[in-house]
Order: sequence, then structure tokens, then C-alpha cells
Amino acid sequence: MVKGMRVLLLGGGGNLSSACAVELQRRGYEVMLLTRGRSPLPPGFVTLTADRRDAGGMRRALAGRFPEVVINFIGYEVPEIELDHGLFAGRVRQYIFISSATVYAKPPPRMPIREDDPLGNPYWDYAQKKLACERWLMERWRGERFPVTIVRPSHTYSERWIPNPVSSAGYAFAARLERGAPVWVPDSGDQPWTLTWAGDFATGLAGLVGHEGALGEAFHITSDEALSWREIYRRIGEAVGVEPRVVPIPTEFICRVCPDMTGPLKGDKAHPAVFDNSKLRRFVPDFRCGVSFREGIRRSVAWLRAHPEAQRLDTSPVDRVMDAVLAAWQGRSRQAV
Repeated sequence: MVKGMRVLLLGGGGNLSSACAVELQRRGYEVMLLTRGRSPLPPGFVTLTADRRDAGGMRRALAGRFPEVVINFIGYEVPEIELDHGLFAGRVRQYIFISSATVYAKPPPRMPIREDDPLGNPYWDYAQKKLACERWLMERWRGERFPVTIVRPSHTYSERWIPNPVSSAGYAFAARLERGAPVWVPDSGDQPWTLTWAGDFATGLAGLVGHEGALGEAFHITSDEALSWREIYRRIGEAVGVEPRVVPIPTEFICRVCPDMTGPLKGDKAHPAVFDNSKLRRFVPDFRCGVSFREGIRRSVAWLRAHPEAQRLDTSPVDRVMDAVLAAWQGRSRQAV
């Protein structure tokens, strides 16, 4: 680590980026956050305001503060990545692109998943766009040594998130359990799934910042703890003090009722997801995930209960999607009688 190295985060108020900003600052980096200024940011950082799709606005915001490392948390389209390349090629030591573990082939051909496993998700345009960005960047690495590192988080959560298959941001899933409403799981709910505390992800990412050996490489950063969706629901129930009412429903049926769930389920959460983190540990030997899901979800529930303004109960799709699927499933059962 080069103490005092200037690191720019594109994005800074999200589930992952906030935790990473805090960890990087703790390690002595000069951390800058660039956003459009529409979301609350963690305090104590240099904040820059610009639309990251506006090259001129980005240059003006960065005037006199040009970074040595850029971490892009909000890149989803190749034209956005092309803009970054135009701004930062030849000027930064490292460009870290936060991709997604959804880029791996679905269903996974083997477990645990490794970085050299097949890529290509036929079900989710989000994953396809992330992979297109990865491939464009790796072409720049091979052709001109643009100093890219690819990082693939899987399902991460923080104080502001309650993990579930529909939408984890906010308290809506926990609130549903609290009032005794039923919740569905895809298929049997027994497939293993990996959840990673955002602060643990941040320790892995921080170990890659400024690491010359990580250039031209891809890494996933996840916990080694894998739980079934049924067990995840039980542990959320423990944290809120209830026993969840769980209804297993086939993934195909869920996606017919709510086509918007096809990507998140067929392209992600309906498949098992366990990851081999040995490559990351070769580069970052001290990487450890110290927060179990039982502990992390207790922190999330406590924080969101203490901050009702962050619960997002009115905007979350959790109840709408859960209710629509359950109603259709019950209607199907009645018709079969």
C-alpha cells in the first residue's frame, strides 16, 4: 500500500461503495467520492459532483485532484466504460471495475465457482452488460496495458439491506416476516447461497488496491459461508423474533407470474452459488470474512429499526412480488382441487 495514495470511487453512497470508502480511508488512502449529488454519502470524505456520463463535467470535477486509482461501482454499459478509458488511460495506476458474479454461466457447471469457470448468463441483461464491460476492458489490457482489475461481488448486504430473492434494499422483507405474512422460496429453497457482509467485501477489495500483480486479473470476493434460502429466512426470522412462514414455489411458476424475476432468479438466485476464494487469498493473504450471516443480519435489523427513514417500505417491490406469486400459486392449487 502506498500511504496517502489518492483513490477515486465512482459512486459512494451504495451498499458496497460506502463500506469500501470507509475501509480505504481507515487504511490511510485519500478517498474521493464522485456522484451526482442525489444520494446521502458517508461523512468525512472529499466529495465531487458530476454526471459520470458527462466527460466534460468529470474533467471539471477532477481538476486538480486527479486520482492514482479509480474504482467504478456504477458502470453498466460499454459506452460508460469507454468514457472512463478516455479520461484515465495513461493517467492512473489502476482501474478497478466492479462487475458481478452473475456473469458466470448459469447453471454453474461445478461448485465451488472459480474465476476461470465459464462465463455467460443467458437469462439476465444486467449480467450480459457487465460481461460486455469486462470483455471490453480486458481487450484494452491485452492491447495497450490499460491497468484494469475486474472484481465480481456476489450477493452482498450491509446495515441497510435485508437479503431476499426479490429486493434486498431496505426493511421490507423483515417487516413482512414481523407481521406474519408468508414468503416464498424458489423451488425447494435448499440450494446453497452465499451472502457477504459489505465490510468483509471491502477488506478484500482494499487488498487489491494498488496491487500491481492484480492488473489484468479477475477476482470474486465473497464469504466462505453458504446457507440455503430456507436457513437464510430462518436466521432473518431469528433476528426479528418470528418463525417465517415459507412456501416453496417452482422458479418457472414465479417467472411466469412475474417476468421481471426471470433475471434475478434464473440468472442468479435460483441456482446454487458457492465460491472458491483461493485466488483472492493468493493476492491478499490476510483476507478473511469475519461477520457471519447470523451476526450480520442482527446488525442489519437493529440498524434499520433504529433508522426508519432508511427502511424504504413504500418503495420496495417485496410485498407486491411476494403477494402476486403467492396469490397465483394459491389460485392454481384451488383450481386443481
